[in-house]
Amino acid sequence: MTSHSGMKIKDLEFKKFITASKINEKVSELASKINHDYKALSPVFLPVLNGSFMFTSDLLKEIKLPCRVSFVKISSYSGTSSTGQLKTLIGHDESLFNQDIIIIEDIVDSGLTLDKIMQDMKGLGARSVEAISLLRKKPAREKNIEVKYVGFELDMEFVVGYGLDYDGYGRNHKDIYKLTEGTIE
Repeated sequence: MTSHSGMKIKDLEFKKFITASKINEKVSELASKINHDYKALSPVFLPVLNGSFMFTSDLLKEIKLPCRVSFVKISSYSGTSSTGQLKTLIGHDESLFNQDIIIIEDIVDSGLTLDKIMQDMKGLGARSVEAISLLRKKPAREKNIEVKYVGFELDMEFVVGYGLDYDGYGRNHKDIYKLTEGTIE
């Protein structure tokens, strides 16, 4: 159930936080930077599913470079908090040796997952490994997790929409919503 400014998912109330138009502006800006930085290269984009699918779709429509895309999946979440348990990266079926990799994330929370993926890619002999994330939370900034391209900086807001979910729900909204009150474990 959605109104103009808020929605309810299961037991929680969310309010509009970042509008679709602001997201679109930011995606274009990030794509321009990548187009400039990689102008002589053919990067391999590794979007991390499930959350990054909308961001990836919009971003790649703006990328003017020859590039490849290979979707990957890793899981470290249960409910609304990170379990801290990292599982293996699955899905990349081509050689990443001597390639310029750009990992696409929807949100970087603690940064542990992204850091592990980046180390794994370097271990596979990638020529360069960078990351782009639509959202980055405070703990990742404090740990200096390398994210070259960041859309929006968050504190500790719990957000849904534009690919982000709460127990699988809420991914299908074009705006990003944040939890209105209280905290969830």
